[in-house]
Amino acid sequence: MPPTRGALLAGAAVTAVAAVTVAVVVWPDGSGGDRPGDAARSPSSSSSAAPSPTRSHPLSTAPRTIPAVRGHSPARGPGWRPERTSAVVVAGGSEELADEARLLATELKIRYRGVDVPAGAGDIELALSAADEGTPESYTLDTHDRRVTISGPDQAGVFYGTRTLKQSVLADGVMPEGVVSDRPDRPQRGFNLDIARKPYSAKWIEARLREMADLKLNQFGLHFSDDQAFRIQSDTHPEVVAPDHLSKAEVRRIVALAESLHIEVVPEIDSPGHLGAVLKAHPGLQLRNVRGVPSTGSLDISKPAAAKLVDELLGEYAELFGGAYWHLGADEYLALTVPNPSASYPQLLSAAHREYGRDASIKDLATGWLNDRAAVVRSHGKKPKAWNDGFFRGGTVKADQDIEVEYWTGKEYGARTPQEYLAEGRKVVNLNDEFLYYVLGEPNTFRYPTGKRIYEQWTPLVLRGTKPVPARYSGQILGGRFAVWGDLPKAQTAQQVADGIRMPLRAVAQKLWDPGRPALTWEQFKALADRTDRAG
Repeated sequence: MPPTRGALLAGAAVTAVAAVTVAVVVWPDGSGGDRPGDAARSPSSSSSAAPSPTRSHPLSTAPRTIPAVRGHSPARGPGWRPERTSAVVVAGGSEELADEARLLATELKIRYRGVDVPAGAGDIELALSAADEGTPESYTLDTHDRRVTISGPDQAGVFYGTRTLKQSVLADGVMPEGVVSDRPDRPQRGFNLDIARKPYSAKWIEARLREMADLKLNQFGLHFSDDQAFRIQSDTHPEVVAPDHLSKAEVRRIVALAESLHIEVVPEIDSPGHLGAVLKAHPGLQLRNVRGVPSTGSLDISKPAAAKLVDELLGEYAELFGGAYWHLGADEYLALTVPNPSASYPQLLSAAHREYGRDASIKDLATGWLNDRAAVVRSHGKKPKAWNDGFFRGGTVKADQDIEVEYWTGKEYGARTPQEYLAEGRKVVNLNDEFLYYVLGEPNTFRYPTGKRIYEQWTPLVLRGTKPVPARYSGQILGGRFAVWGDLPKAQTAQQVADGIRMPLRAVAQKLWDPGRPALTWEQFKALADRTDRAG
């Protein structure tokens, strides 16, 4: 959580990929250590792929990509290179892949030939295949006889296969002979952006989405409301919107681009704290203590009008964003950070007693607020998320079990260890503020995270500090996101932010796709990133 804190396909085209002959470099493969409980990484059906009859070729090595592929069965042969006559085709019955095929053809500067057209020598075929008994987002990439076939159980998996092909050609001019069998380790892999404190243009955001897609990241968190500003056009409450904001038309283009790249946008309106921009237009809903002193950014949740206001905003934006998730925030409610909340905010205690009985506390009122907002977004077909410091120990009211915990800190009021949430059976997403928080200006104790440190020390099990939770909880950790927060917004330009997060994003992508020890050293990994970025 925050510290106290285009044209869709045309824009994704890359510069020409030269079909030049390069030596195949012997490079370590991308398999890392197994996640506890995982099956062996060696592909099953692909491992028996027959080598090319041409024995003069050396046995192939795995393609060089970020993230590294998790399984590669080598073979003898020249591999695949884009040729003058090369084209991308879509197998019959896989018409849904036409957009992926057109994008790949544009990027590789070859033709798109259409659906249900036989693949010839030099061609790439995309196919949805029930025979691919893979997990969601998995794929098989088979290269032989100067052809490539990319298949998978869903569109996302086939798309990720096209990213592997693109990166390999960019890195070395060739897709090595053999069969790649690949899949992600975690279902949620992403990037979080705070546009409330620091505005970013739609063009800048779209560039990050394209960058994410090539790294096989699939979730973009958009924090667009905070104490500093509310930055998306509103029809229900235009009075809360900052002058510098995204229009709904821009947001629709961002969401459409994200969907075309198999990225889900996860919007966030934080409440009942971090609402300063909204409260500036609604001062009557500002939380005040017994002496009348306002609590910065905090909503007085004892007032029915507070829920009405927030629910109207949630309903409006739930219709704008089409993904499965909604982030409710729930962190750093300042009423709970004072020495004696009940004495300071007696109106909140009275409301807790009215709603939940004489044994209830202000924590219970805050938990009830979270559950009520979760019910609102569920009614719009969304799955709720909230920051870990919105979940409290004990109490009369329990946070709904289906609200995913986004773990960022262990410094909160009534701090709880990550294991407490996991022991309750909760699903958790990793946003460890020591490794994954890029806080502009480095306030408090924050330091800009480095890709090297993430690459060498962090895994999804490292939820707090540097110590991993026990491996038995691995299945409850759904993934992670790298987050940019704009606490001191003028500390860096948008371009400096893009440059600063470049290698951390690549390291996070690697460790969420395969959390084991990478085969490449950091210097090798960085050199590979430099090569694909220059080529692209």
